[in-house]
Amino acid sequence: MKRAAKKSAGVFRGILRYLKPYGALLTLALLLALVNVAATLAVPYLAGLGIDCILGAGEVAFARLYRIFFAIGGCIAVTAVSQWLLSVAGDRVSYHVLADIRTDAFRKIQILPLKYLDGRAYGETASVVISDAEQFSDGLLLGFRQLFTGAATIPGVLVILFVLRWEVALVVLLVTPLSLLTARFISTHTYSMFKEQSEVRAEQTAFVDEMIGNLKIVKAFCHEKENEEKFEEINARYRKCGLKAVFFSSTTNPATRFINAAVYALVALVGALLVIGTAGTAAAFTVGNLTSVLNYSTQYTKPFNEISEVVTEFQNALACAARLFALIGEEPEPSDAGNEILGRAKGEVKLEKVDFSYTPEQKLIEDLNVCAPAGKRIAIVGPTGCGKTTLINLLMRFYDVNGGSVKVDGRDVRALTRHSLRENYGMVLQDTWLKEATVRENLLMGNPGATEEEMIGAATAAHAHAFISRLPEGYDTVIGEGGNLSQGQRQLLCIARVMLCRPPMLILDEATSNIDTRTELKVQDAFQKLMQGRTCFIVAHRLSTIRNADLILVMKAGKIIEQGTHEELLARRGFYSELYNAQFSE
Repeated sequence: MKRAAKKSAGVFRGILRYLKPYGALLTLALLLALVNVAATLAVPYLAGLGIDCILGAGEVAFARLYRIFFAIGGCIAVTAVSQWLLSVAGDRVSYHVLADIRTDAFRKIQILPLKYLDGRAYGETASVVISDAEQFSDGLLLGFRQLFTGAATIPGVLVILFVLRWEVALVVLLVTPLSLLTARFISTHTYSMFKEQSEVRAEQTAFVDEMIGNLKIVKAFCHEKENEEKFEEINARYRKCGLKAVFFSSTTNPATRFINAAVYALVALVGALLVIGTAGTAAAFTVGNLTSVLNYSTQYTKPFNEISEVVTEFQNALACAARLFALIGEEPEPSDAGNEILGRAKGEVKLEKVDFSYTPEQKLIEDLNVCAPAGKRIAIVGPTGCGKTTLINLLMRFYDVNGGSVKVDGRDVRALTRHSLRENYGMVLQDTWLKEATVRENLLMGNPGATEEEMIGAATAAHAHAFISRLPEGYDTVIGEGGNLSQGQRQLLCIARVMLCRPPMLILDEATSNIDTRTELKVQDAFQKLMQGRTCFIVAHRLSTIRNADLILVMKAGKIIEQGTHEELLARRGFYSELYNAQFSE
């Protein structure tokens, strides 16, 4: 319980931190709430005065009654305008805070270490930034109006009731703690339920994202039924925890309404007795006064009713805010602000006694030593899971080594800024990625200052210019993750993008895996030109693509078991020879 309370307090502090820049708007909203409440509270008092204008049969003070009617109309007009302005101010604050939180969350994702993202489903992270942020905003919008108007209404009504008749005010005041304790008890217990609901919702979003993104594989392996069963299981848990949270929190409303009805009945009883008991005296409690205090008792309990009505949204908003702040509060990659800037590298890369594993209990790379002279082509081969992709991650410093060092031009990469290191690498991966933008913007991503001629030259060298020219808008055609390009065409664009950058070092991870054999021969020729004078790391499963490599590293279980040229490794009749013969024995 103490831990939950401490966590809730932390969430509230986080919300207040985001509200702080909009202090002027919040002050305006508070003033509007005061005006709104003052105008609203004036109406019951004026109505009571109006009732007292009816003195008896045929005895009505119409002149005074008309003035009261006009005053009530003015109060209603002020209430309407102030309520509208309060909604505008609240909406502006809420959506600005939502934008700020989403910006901070996205900015944090950009600087989080890859191990954080690798350890979670992408859909779960997307759910936090999109769905949880939306739920938080909805709760904040509702909370604004209830918080400001309720905070002003409750003390205002009490003051007026004490002025009109302290006995009635005392009745209302004595029953208030019961309503507050009931609402607090229920809301405290619903927080953990809504937290569980938001977590299951994120799990469901992650599952849907994964299945839709890999629908071809699902259909190819006839896995639809299993996916339906898995989704039904997650959906059932979501339904169960959602119903539990909503049902438990919804008991606040009837509970507080019952208490409020009891308050109204007690006020009516006490007020009626006062009317009878004080009739004809100087301090008479009139029927108009009784009408006013009955209206005030309703207005006094109204904020509690409104808060109980939105407690579901508010608790859900707090749970979502907790997940958002947890993401924003994650430790970023260690800063390299004081590190050296590499500049344009010569391209000499060394890995010395490198140890690395993604998890401490599962060893992957141990005592790895690699020397790649500048301008040489280094091929990396081996069975799945041997550490080829991990080696690329270490070269690019997506992960830092646990032991040993990775050096570029004799300098440890941990002493260099990540940005300057990665600027010196060009990567073409088996899994292509293009952003939702024009072909031109995708090609210029790594070299925004390139000329039109340079861009077309790179596309031509990658054999992409022909199909780009056939697109509806040519280089200005908008593309992305959709299906308007084949996988092979997408990979050609990625190759052209790297060719346009012309970095001193290249990483090619099955760079031609999605290209037909005829085009592959042309692209390989283009790569030969591109790789001249550049240090190249080539990860390959098709060994025919690496025959011309200056050095082939054969990896197995995180270690280099053989190295040499293609001919030297075949002559040894070792593991490389087995791999090669397995591909070309037929």
